[in-house]
Amino acid sequence: MVAEARSSGLVSPGRTVGVLLLLAALTEASTIIHYEILEERERGFPVGNVVTDLGLDLGSLSARRLRVVSGASRRFFEVNWETGEMFVNDRLDREELCGTLPSCTVTLELVVENPLELFSAEVVVQDINDNNPSFPTGEMKLEISEALAPGTRFPLESAHDPDVGSNSLQTYELSHNEYFALRVQTREDGTKYAELVLERALDWEREPSVQLVLTALDGGTPARSATLPIRITVLDANDNAPAFNQSLYRARVREDAPPGTRVAQVLATDLDEGLNGEIVYSFGSHNRAGVRELFALDLVTGVLTIKGRLDFEDTKLHEIYIQAKDKGANPEGAHCKVLVEVVDVNDNAPEITVTSVYSPVPEDAPLGTVIALLSVTDLDAGENGLVTCEVPPGLPFSLTSSLKNYFTLKTSAALDRETMPEYNLSITARDSGIPSLSALTTVKVQVSDINDNPPQSSQSSYDVYVEENNLPGVPILNLSVWDPDAPPNARLSFFLLEPGAETGLVGRYFTINRDNGVLTTLVPLDYEDQREFQLTAHINDGGTPVLATNISVNIFVTDRNDNAPQVLYPRPGQSSVEMLPRGTAAGHVVSRVVGWDADAGHNAWLSYSLLGAPNQSLFAVGLHTGQISTARPIQDTDSPRQILTVLISDNGEPLLSTTATLTVSVTEESPEARAEFPSGSAPREQNKNLTFYLLLSLILVSVGFAVTVLGVIIFKVYKWKRSRDLYRAPVSSLYRTPGPSLHADAVRGGLMPPHLYHQVYLTTDSRRSDPLLKKPGAASPLASRQNTLRSCDPVFYRQVLGAESAPPGQQAPPNTDWRFSQAQRPGTSGSQNGDETGTWPNNQFDTEMLQAMILASASEAADGSSTLGGGAGTMGLSARYGPQFTLQHVPDYRQNVYIPGSNATLTNAAGKRDGKAPAGGNGNKKKSGKKEKK
Repeated sequence: MVAEARSSGLVSPGRTVGVLLLLAALTEASTIIHYEILEERERGFPVGNVVTDLGLDLGSLSARRLRVVSGASRRFFEVNWETGEMFVNDRLDREELCGTLPSCTVTLELVVENPLELFSAEVVVQDINDNNPSFPTGEMKLEISEALAPGTRFPLESAHDPDVGSNSLQTYELSHNEYFALRVQTREDGTKYAELVLERALDWEREPSVQLVLTALDGGTPARSATLPIRITVLDANDNAPAFNQSLYRARVREDAPPGTRVAQVLATDLDEGLNGEIVYSFGSHNRAGVRELFALDLVTGVLTIKGRLDFEDTKLHEIYIQAKDKGANPEGAHCKVLVEVVDVNDNAPEITVTSVYSPVPEDAPLGTVIALLSVTDLDAGENGLVTCEVPPGLPFSLTSSLKNYFTLKTSAALDRETMPEYNLSITARDSGIPSLSALTTVKVQVSDINDNPPQSSQSSYDVYVEENNLPGVPILNLSVWDPDAPPNARLSFFLLEPGAETGLVGRYFTINRDNGVLTTLVPLDYEDQREFQLTAHINDGGTPVLATNISVNIFVTDRNDNAPQVLYPRPGQSSVEMLPRGTAAGHVVSRVVGWDADAGHNAWLSYSLLGAPNQSLFAVGLHTGQISTARPIQDTDSPRQILTVLISDNGEPLLSTTATLTVSVTEESPEARAEFPSGSAPREQNKNLTFYLLLSLILVSVGFAVTVLGVIIFKVYKWKRSRDLYRAPVSSLYRTPGPSLHADAVRGGLMPPHLYHQVYLTTDSRRSDPLLKKPGAASPLASRQNTLRSCDPVFYRQVLGAESAPPGQQAPPNTDWRFSQAQRPGTSGSQNGDETGTWPNNQFDTEMLQAMILASASEAADGSSTLGGGAGTMGLSARYGPQFTLQHVPDYRQNVYIPGSNATLTNAAGKRDGKAPAGGNGNKKKSGKKEKK
């Protein structure tokens, strides 16, 4: 491969600014690069680096879409965008491309875009020795008279070699013999032909025939050859040979001349007479292939005519060799040459090649946008090859010529894809011949869409009527929405928006197909639940920016008869008995059946009819009122118990119904007696109901009592756990004299300074109860800060505690005067039921009454509200034992209280033994009794 690049600049002055700008954009179009390559190169063989030769940027080669454009139907060359190399894309056969032309050049156009540039390239296809010479016949026969003198020439069949140059046919060789020699001649076009020269006279008697071999050799390395056997028959003598009046004839003929047109006439003469003087014309052996197909020769007259179709673009000059022979026994021939010049006519229409098309074009493309680049060729010459192009008027496109036979298609007006999405441009090319020939090609230009139209609908709102109890998933509405734009800008997406304050309708009741806008329900609709829905369909297109449209959808649920009538009276499940005295006249209203239907409209219209009765003629039912009345007077023969079944039907389709049962009891009593005892109409049923309610009340009371007891137990356990840590010491240690540094505060229960300490003395097993201690600074009945136990006799102290030691903190002998004053003695009153010695009451009744009052008052004090008639902190005892006997002087031993003068121990259940209220106490007596019952 030999590669050579040459470039030359072409500068022409511009006449307008637009032309200058266009020429500047296509400056490189005048650059022509040349390459040479041998034929028959394999596919992919590199021809040359066009990127380097043209000075292009290899990195942008793919983006600029470099392409090779040629006028041939086959694409012989392509460019590798990665390396910039132009390589062989199809088989190159120089003989097929150029025939016998000495030079074979393939003209190419290299087109790059962004910006649009055009370059020309020429590839010279060099010949290789790939064809053998060939003879038109397999054997040549000659008849030579023995009378011919030495030096006579005999033309031989010419071999044909498609190769050119040094690889074409170069010479001939003749096999060794003693009669003939070979002379190789050259035609005007440089081709070789051979002649056989007689060097020694033939002798028919010695050798009647001679066998020779003609070898044709080309100039390739290694040389290729072809052989032609020559059989020479020696004839007897014929003295004179024919002779042409001229050796060269010339003629001119139009290429569109029809077959049979006379071209020329050759003339030869022979001096012999008879058959030896009659001449026969024929084509000589030196003619090129194809001459016999284009021309015809009259064998007798020598007139040369057109046989085939001439083509100026194929061959401009035809060289024809004609020979003449007589009819003698030993014919001799003469030869002449005819040169036929073909005259060009305008027989080739222009050819339009669209080298580059920018499609689709955005509809907002600016004016002057280049759409396509066209090249126009015309094989004719001269004026016949001058071509102009045009587009139909009225279209937003125009054609401008930048170079010879190159045209640029541009936009000349604004484009609108919605008005015209595609243009099929008919481009016409006309030559300047007479008559003018034209060619028509169509360029398809598509207009690409931009998102300039929102979704559109035939209506802004839809009213949809859906029957209730519809099947979920069945479409109820198909929104008719479209977008004039093209995909993907016209790809619509459908959404449902929440309608104002009502939320959850979209996900609970309805859904919409996002792609096709089909609205379906998710659940069956219920007319009785909700009769109307207001939705908003939001439709987006797929463009950028997104354009949207909202459509209101009102869905109305229509009613269907899906609810059977319901009985309001008489109540279902309950027996209703109506009393009817015997002798009641006809038309007496017994009762009324009341029904109700949840449906609406005609579906809710109710009708009543008597379905069943022991005596159908006794009662009648109002058709629309449901009123039951007697149809005739009550007779003695009528059954005392009449069970009526009333059918309640609606007006829907299908018809739904229900029944109501009513019992009519025929009695002997008058209406006045029945009105006096209204509850005796159904004693059994009322007794049953009463028993049910009594059982239900008993169960509820039992459950409430159990819950109360359980709550009290839990509360006691909780209180016991809280005090357990305080009284974990042994029982005996709880009754020892408190030390000097640890005391129990009656109010706070914590540690306090010694001058505020108050000593507390507990009874046996008092750790199971909550001690209530006296408050500091309160006046005691003895006008001292000591409690009652500290003021009593030491013997009594020991009796209470069960110990032999003296009271704590007492050094002197015990004080024997421990008795209460008259006003402080317990008893029924401050002046009665007590002796003058001041001892505690030992009467069993008074003791139990005191125990109950103490227990009740202690419970009320713990609740924070005393209702026993005493003031705050009196525990209800001030009215009985005096105003100074307050709660501060009485410890609250709820569970274990020891009362002097009594062998009993007071517990929380002491007030429940007999349920009797203690005597005395005035107004507190009745309230204490209530506490005991509780």
